[in-house]
This record gives sequence, C-alpha cells and structure tokens, in this order.
Amino acid sequence: MSKTTCTYWNPLAVDQHQHWRWLEGLEGQVEEVMLSHDSVSGEWTRLTRFHPGSDTSSFGATVHAYPEEILIVSGRLWDAAFGIWLEAGHYASRPPGEVHGPFRSDTGCVVFDVSFPQRQGET
Repeated sequence: MSKTTCTYWNPLAVDQHQHWRWLEGLEGQVEEVMLSHDSVSGEWTRLTRFHPGSDTSSFGATVHAYPEEILIVSGRLWDAAFGIWLEAGHYASRPPGEVHGPFRSDTGCVVFDVSFPQRQGET
C-alpha cells in the first residue's frame, strides 16, 4: 500500500474549513487536516494550525519513537523544549526520541509535518 493521493487543492482556503478537525483536548486552539496517509505503514502528512493564544502546556512535552519532519509555513510557534520561537521557514528533521514542546502561539501558526511511525527506533 502507499500513501493516499489527491489532485491539487488548497486546504488553507476559507472554503475548505470543513476538512479541518480539532485535536482532542485542544478544541478551539489547535486543529489539523490530514493531507495524505498510508493505512499500512501509518505514515502521514498533515497541516497543523495553532490559533492565536493556543497553548499545549497542559499536555507537556512530546516524544515519538519514530522520526518526523516539520516546516513552519506561517506565523510563529514557541517550542519550550528548545526555548525558541519557530517562525515561517524553520525546518526540523526530528530523530526518534527527540523531546519537543509544549508549544504556544501568540499570533497563530501553520505547521507542515510528516511522520514515519513504521521507522520506530531508527537512528
């Protein structure tokens, strides 16, 4: 199996809001839209939108057993684990086990991320 595919579309367009879903426990703060997913490997590509004033501190830091890549598309996002404001253009290729977050955004932020759950434990 391979990741799902689609024809060009703009998930950031106002008329595409129905594709976005609130992250559980962060309703009104953080939402996602799945762009592509492989149901066999678990690999996925998505956009995550942090609304102005969002704060994930109640969830603490995050760590995955698999690698992921992120790119800040717009806005800015505070990563408490690194003590840095991530702004449009910031990119990271996170190895398995890297601690990141919690996050907060004062202005709002859109993040493009790709996760590779099938690569658990790879270094």
